[in-house]
Amino acid sequence: MMLPTYFIPHGGGPCFFMDWSITGDPADTWNATAAWLRALPATLPSRPKAIVVISGHWEEPAFTAASVISPSLIYDYTGFPPHTYQLKYPAPGAPWLARRVVELLGAAGLPARLNTARGFDHGIFIPFLLLYPQADIPIVPLSLQHDLDPAQHLAAGRALRALRDEDVLIVGSGMSYHNMHGFRTASGAEQSEIFDRWLTETLSERDLKQRWNRLVHWSEAPAARSSHPREEHLLPLMIAAGAAADESGERLFSDTVMRGARISGYRFG
Repeated sequence: MMLPTYFIPHGGGPCFFMDWSITGDPADTWNATAAWLRALPATLPSRPKAIVVISGHWEEPAFTAASVISPSLIYDYTGFPPHTYQLKYPAPGAPWLARRVVELLGAAGLPARLNTARGFDHGIFIPFLLLYPQADIPIVPLSLQHDLDPAQHLAAGRALRALRDEDVLIVGSGMSYHNMHGFRTASGAEQSEIFDRWLTETLSERDLKQRWNRLVHWSEAPAARSSHPREEHLLPLMIAAGAAADESGERLFSDTVMRGARISGYRFG
């Protein structure tokens, strides 16, 4: 069976591997998200032979696939407990898949290139320590295009759709709500609920033309800019949705974190 695609919340920094009470939040703030991520692989129709991950923490002028045999880890978070900088995730890369990604994007007329140095940022290794803790499935990081054009990212997803027939899992790793000033505020909690309802309704829309038009114009949605002052954590969802082509999305997970902010995870196909 063709593999689905996913948009997952990767949380805040190394959140699944620390006592969150040091930030003044409940210690179990991220437990529900962690439990969902651990259980997700068992819901797949088959084990993927490789994974393409689009993280909200990598932007390039062109879509860029990391062609690295043994990726390093990028500890791109600050101010967390020392042990969180000792986490390891030695999953291999897949240069063959990186080349395939660039080939498919180029064939669709999209700017694409390889990178021979990029490792796994925390948008990859933190959630994948839960998803596939054995680190035995090759992973290829794929960047966002730094103009953050939603239509371009939907088109990139469509271009990569063929990978789903090749036992490659496509995962967008970001956050459905990402306003650093809105977390832990009543207004942020309210705005996250409003945007989450719009996003879930939009992704479940059966009519492809309407669904994509709404995603392209996402910034006009209720509470859009208060939920995403900058959209880098939403754009990985566009690639996951684009790779689903005619198939609509379904919200599989939702929780509130950091005193009320609504975050959700979605499956397409």
